[in-house]
Amino acid sequence: MSSFQRLTGIAIALTVAAGLTACGDKAQELAGQPKFDAAPYTGTGVKVFTESDWKAGDKNSWAQQLKTRAQYGQNDHSRSN
Repeated sequence: MSSFQRLTGIAIALTVAAGLTACGDKAQELAGQPKFDAAPYTGTGVKVFTESDWKAGDKNSWAQQLKTRAQYGQNDHSRSN
């Protein structure tokens, strides 16, 4: 067997081995993530993600925060004037 054939065989074997490593991917679980069936106004329980004048669990406070954010924080027309 020539060295060229040997190198070709090794290259093919490495390519097949590298291609098969993708088949060994582990399942990814959502450990530590919030439940998606909970109402959004219940919050995440993390103080950093909570607005100061919003109270977790209060649906009216949640709706008011969304209105305020849509009007002042994310409205480019009101910010450009």
